[in-house]
Order: sequence, then structure tokens, then C-alpha cells
Amino acid sequence: MGFVFGLVLGILVGLAIIVVFVRLENHRSKLRSELATTVAAFARMTVEDSRKLLPSEYYPSWVVFSHRQKLSSQLYLFFLYFLSLSSALMWLNLHLQKIWPYVNEAASELIKTSVEPILEQYRPMILSSLKFSKFTLGTVAPQFTGVSIIEDEGDGVTMELEMQWDGNPSIILAIKTLLGVSLPVQVKDIGFTGVFRLIFKPLVDEFPCFGAVCYSLREKKNLEFRLKVVGGDISTIPGIYDAIEGMIRDAIEDSITWPVRKVVPILPGDYSDLELKPVGMLEVKLVQAKDLTNKDLIGKSDPYAVVYIRPLQDRMKKSKTINNDLNPIWNEHFEFIVEDASTQHLVVKVYDDEGVQSSELIGCAHVRLSELQPGKVKDVWLKLVKSLEVQRDNKNRGQVHLELLYCPFGMENGFVNPFTPNFSMTSLEKVLKSGMNGTEATETPKEATQKRKEVIIRGVLSVTIISAEDLPPVDLIGKADPYVVLTLKKSETKNKTRVVNDSLNPIWNQTFDFVVEDGLHDMLILEVWDHDTFGKDYIGRCIMTLTRVILEGEYKESLPLDGAKSGKLNVQLKWMPQPIYRDS
Repeated sequence: MGFVFGLVLGILVGLAIIVVFVRLENHRSKLRSELATTVAAFARMTVEDSRKLLPSEYYPSWVVFSHRQKLSSQLYLFFLYFLSLSSALMWLNLHLQKIWPYVNEAASELIKTSVEPILEQYRPMILSSLKFSKFTLGTVAPQFTGVSIIEDEGDGVTMELEMQWDGNPSIILAIKTLLGVSLPVQVKDIGFTGVFRLIFKPLVDEFPCFGAVCYSLREKKNLEFRLKVVGGDISTIPGIYDAIEGMIRDAIEDSITWPVRKVVPILPGDYSDLELKPVGMLEVKLVQAKDLTNKDLIGKSDPYAVVYIRPLQDRMKKSKTINNDLNPIWNEHFEFIVEDASTQHLVVKVYDDEGVQSSELIGCAHVRLSELQPGKVKDVWLKLVKSLEVQRDNKNRGQVHLELLYCPFGMENGFVNPFTPNFSMTSLEKVLKSGMNGTEATETPKEATQKRKEVIIRGVLSVTIISAEDLPPVDLIGKADPYVVLTLKKSETKNKTRVVNDSLNPIWNQTFDFVVEDGLHDMLILEVWDHDTFGKDYIGRCIMTLTRVILEGEYKESLPLDGAKSGKLNVQLKWMPQPIYRDS
């Protein structure tokens, strides 16, 4: 009897569960049908329908209905409907957490095979090989903490998602050094915060309303990780930790960070216009550095600089090393390809050359290309910091002096695309030459293959040493007997003012003329000395490139004395040009 009662009860409960399940499924099916009907209704909406539904005064600032097509309004309304920001983020994070085990399983092998070739491009010279022996994303899913929509002139929609990931992946790199030592290196304790950019472009008339999706890491706010040799300490091998850490950061920086973008076609079509393309050239003159931190226990640092926009080995420029000098003068010129002047920046890193050992970073700095006015030379002093990712660094590490000129392609003032074979001058040489005679030197491709011409900015530089102010006392009686030595660096031509006795505010008003053979690549060094019966004492110096005087013709300047506790030098420069051309 008990068995029968239990059987009947079980059947009834089972039937009840089936009924409840069927009703729930019918309800969910109804909701899905209603959602599909609503989305379909949005897809059929015209601009006039949307205006009736939502008056223009209630549009978000990024919603703009143009005459191009009803598609823009459809897609924007879809985002309005589906991406109610707070609820969308909650929905996204909730479902990402649920499906993360499957994402980890599906994506780990794909990421491993696609990332290995990228790391190989950045492999340090001290390593002979680098592979993944294990790669899984772990059990912790990333969290999206913010979302925004950016207007794209009606031709596309850009979405930016802020993501945070404190992951526990299992990543082991199998590396082999040039000495034949094999090491399993584990990447642990990853912490990442950044902003991913998604570009839906171009807008089209068929579902899903866009032809392709571009994705990129728009901003890397924070990236932390730790390296550990499995079964050992990686710090026992000099240089390995820094080399691998730098490799990982450079690979992320250049393989996926904006303006680099990956294009995923959704509908058939040509989307080559969405790919990364050069938009201009940046001319950089690395002039000098001053007051660098000394990294050597004996003597002074031997500084050199590495300059780049993107950390690709073939795009990074290295200056010569200046031995035993904390105030080096480089006076070197570099050119860089620019792909997005609105977001890219120029990076300068100054190192102490340690010979056969790894160089030690003295400091680094960067300047945003968006701060440069196209076609105009900008003279900048940049303060060196420990890391570009550290917001506060009060330690004095020195400064670096640059002259910058950004030249967009197709600029309507005599510029020609430097990539074309009929062009041989640097962008700065073009500015100077076109500014002086209003013409532009071009060659046919045939002429360029036969003979390459290099413009030489030749002329007479007139330098007037007017006066000095507030010089530091050198003599025992609290005075100085100052004079100025003028040196044209490239030709090593020298001149000297008279000595003004017992004065910390001397007046000279002396003019000197220099014949300059290559004004673009030369510089003027002004050194202030104290005259003494038994010798001389160095007070300080000023270093000037000739770029400004060549462009402006004449100017006055009050220059602080580098290396002195106080003081400035008042000078006037005048340029009388004689441009010629020389075959090279």
C-alpha cells in the first residue's frame, strides 16, 4: 500500500513539474517573440517615426539624425533600447560570468596560437626562443565597469567599454636563453584596467546594420603582473625579468593598443579603409638633456636616448652614447610615421650605457602629437620621470630638449607625401626651403633614381651678446670677471667677447658673424666663463639650435644659464640665408 501511494504521489509530482516547466517555457517563448517583434518594429522605423516617438529636445547629445539614411536612427535607437547603460553592464557581466568557463576553453588555444608570433616579434636578444607551454584564462571573468557611445559623423557608431580584470590565469612561458638555459616562466597575479573601443562601421541597410566591427585597446590605464620561474627565482638571472616584462608590455602596446585595430568583417565588402594607415610624418630633433641622475658609482653616466612612437624594433631610434656626461648634447634628427595624431604620442627614454650589461633607465618622457600644430616647429623641454604610467614622480631625474615638427600628408602649403619616390628632403627642410623662396624642390621618379639631392641651408648667422643678469659670484670678493665663448658646434668655429671686470650684470653689446654651411643640423653653444689671472672658472652655458632663427629671420631671447645657480644671458640672433643644393 505504501509502495502504491508513493508511486501515485511520484507520478502526480512529476506531472506537476512537467506542467510548470511547459508553462515557463511557453512564457519565455512569448517574451522572446515579443522582443523579436519589438526589435523588428524598431528596424522598420523611419526618421519621422522616431521623431514622433522621441522629440528632438530629449535626444542624447550623441544622437544625430542626418539626411543620409534612416539607418542611423535605427541603430542608435537599438542602442538606446538595448544598452540602458547600468542595466546593460549588469546583464553583460552576469552572463559573461556564466559563460566564462566555455569562453576560457574556446579562447585559450586561439589566443595562444595568435599571441606566440606577436611575442616572437618582440623577443629580447638575450632569448633564443619563446613559446607557451601552458595558457588558460583562469576562472575569474573580466568585469565591464563603464560604457559610452561616441558620435562618428553619421557613418558609424563607436562604443567604448571600460574593463577591469584581476585574473588568475595559468600562463607558463617556455623560454631558452642564448646560453642554452631553458626556463619555465609563470605569469602570475595579473591586474588590468583599460578601455576597449568597438567601431561599428560602415552603416548599411541590412541587418545587423553595420558592415564590420573594429576593436582595439583604446587606453591601458593599468597593467600589473608578476613573473616567476617555476621552481626557482627569476631574479637570480640578470636581465631576464626586465627583458620579459618589457617584451610583454611592448607586445600589448603595439599589437592591439589604439590606433592599431583589428577589423572583423560582418557582411561581405571591402573594408580596407578601416585598417591602420600612415597619415603624416613627425620630424624630431633630439637636442640635449640636462641635470640627468647619475647612475654610476664611479664617474658619471654614459647617456643615450631611445625615441619612438610605436615600440617596434624597426621604428625605434637610438642616439649615440655621450660618455661621462650628465648634460649630453646629441643634436640628432629622426623621422617617424604617424598613424593617428589625435591619440599617439612620442616617447623618449634616456638610459645609462653599461657596456656588456643591461642599460639602466635614467628616466622617460612623452609628448602628445595632438599638442603639435601641423607645419609649425615646437621647441619643448620634457621632465624625465621613472615611468610613464606613474602619475606622481617628484624626484628630479633631469630634462630632455626636443624640436618637433608634424607634417600631415596632403597639407596644402607645399608639402609632398614623404613616402613618394619623388621626394628626398626631410619635412623640416621642406618648411625651411619653401619658406625662403616660395618654391618646392621635386624630382621625377627617374631623376630620383639617378641622383638624390639634399637641401643645404647655408647662410650667415649674426649673434649679438647683449648682456647677462644675476650671474653667480665666483671671486672671493663676491664678484666675477665674465666673458662669453661662442662656438658653432658642427664647424667648431669659435669667438669670444671681451672680459667685463667685477660685474655680475655685465653688458657687452658685441656682435659676431658665423658662416654656416648646414644650418638645419648645426647649433650654437654659448659658454660663460670667469676670467682669472691664473686660469678661468666655468659659470654656465646656453645651447641653441638654429631652427628658430632660420624660420623667423631675427629674434631676441633671454636664456637661463644651464649649470649655474642663477643668471641669464640676453642675446639677439639674425639669419641671412644663402640656400644652395649639393649632390649626395
